[in-house]
Amino acid sequence: MGKAPVIQRPRGTRDLLPPETRLWQAVEEVAREVFGAFGAEEIRTPIFEPTELFVRSVGETTDIVHKEMYTFADRKGRSLTLRPEGTASVARAWIENGLADRSQPLRLYYIGPMFRYERMQRGRFRQFAQIGLELLGADGPLADAEVLAALYEFLGRLGFKDLEVHLNNLGDPEDRPRYLSAIRDTLAPHRQELCGDCQRRLAENPLRVLDCKVPRCGELAAAVPSMDSVASQASRRHVGEVEEQLARLAIPFRRNPRLVRGLDYYLRTVFEVVSPQLGTGTVVCGGGRYDRLIADLGGPAVPGIGFAVGEDRLVEILPEGFRTSVLARPRLYVIPLGETAVRHALPHARAWVRGGVSLELEVTGRSLRAALKRAAGEGFAAAAILGEEELAAGEVTVRDLARGEQQRVALAALPEVWHRHWGRGK
Repeated sequence: MGKAPVIQRPRGTRDLLPPETRLWQAVEEVAREVFGAFGAEEIRTPIFEPTELFVRSVGETTDIVHKEMYTFADRKGRSLTLRPEGTASVARAWIENGLADRSQPLRLYYIGPMFRYERMQRGRFRQFAQIGLELLGADGPLADAEVLAALYEFLGRLGFKDLEVHLNNLGDPEDRPRYLSAIRDTLAPHRQELCGDCQRRLAENPLRVLDCKVPRCGELAAAVPSMDSVASQASRRHVGEVEEQLARLAIPFRRNPRLVRGLDYYLRTVFEVVSPQLGTGTVVCGGGRYDRLIADLGGPAVPGIGFAVGEDRLVEILPEGFRTSVLARPRLYVIPLGETAVRHALPHARAWVRGGVSLELEVTGRSLRAALKRAAGEGFAAAAILGEEELAAGEVTVRDLARGEQQRVALAALPEVWHRHWGRGK
């Protein structure tokens, strides 16, 4: 019989392997630290939800619902969808778990996989991860500014510099019909010049035309008046106060009248964070205000503001300083030599781990020469050589692999020596 065919991962997915997974863990650790410092706690929602949740929240005419969702029927014929974004699930969890009974406002963050059947291109996957933060139960502009401050702090701790917040006012739902009419009136004479998707959008949801990345559509959309021309005074004042708060925080920002984001539940403040250093069009993340989402899903009237960061793209563009600090984490290679050392190496290694040392134990029986060659090739900072002579003396030989220097130290003193030379917790 021939060999069975190799089973490959589905198109649009990928395997995350060491050492890249170390970067993901470090990014998520920073997110938990920063968002926790701003009073947020983690929420974990199901990976699949009733399809109706996303149709009602994201919008039936959005590209996500129209052509990107992974939807399937379960064994009882119920329509389920792998979640394409996180905010709708948080809103559903808010209603179902009675979170309105808790002290308000409530700050929640999430980290996890999302799914969209998107056109394959660099940095985009059909299973991707998002890191999101939601602040629910506060409708004032100070809440918007706090969310942006937390986002800016998170990205800053990852080493990003020269970031800029682009924001816009999408007005209130009562303003939307007037603005949609303004879009149609401006673009209808040029309908045949729009791409196929935008011709459909012009009829179904004209706001989406402003978000199109096709150059000609962007040129035509530039003639559309801004939402501020029809928006309520309250919404204009709200976004203006958000901008004032950003100025006080020294967070760079600018108004982008073409910014609409891709989800129907947004109103008033919408924003994206861009990095001029990474080139035009490089959006690091985005979000906005959604004061009526929970009510539209059958819950109480609870205002909300939040954002989501695409973690795949974020890891890809991490500043070199952060990347190097994570990947260059010092490690110790423990090399037992001889039968007695092999028998006793693991208890000592466990004690050193408990002392805060990051290490790897040689378990394949390599010779000293082969083990040191591997240690140097794999980027270990030092080797701990545990021979029978060292063991009898209650010592271990610690060799600095970069300098070629070595010293004998007491077994119990190894963690102290390690932290003194290579630093605790690195």
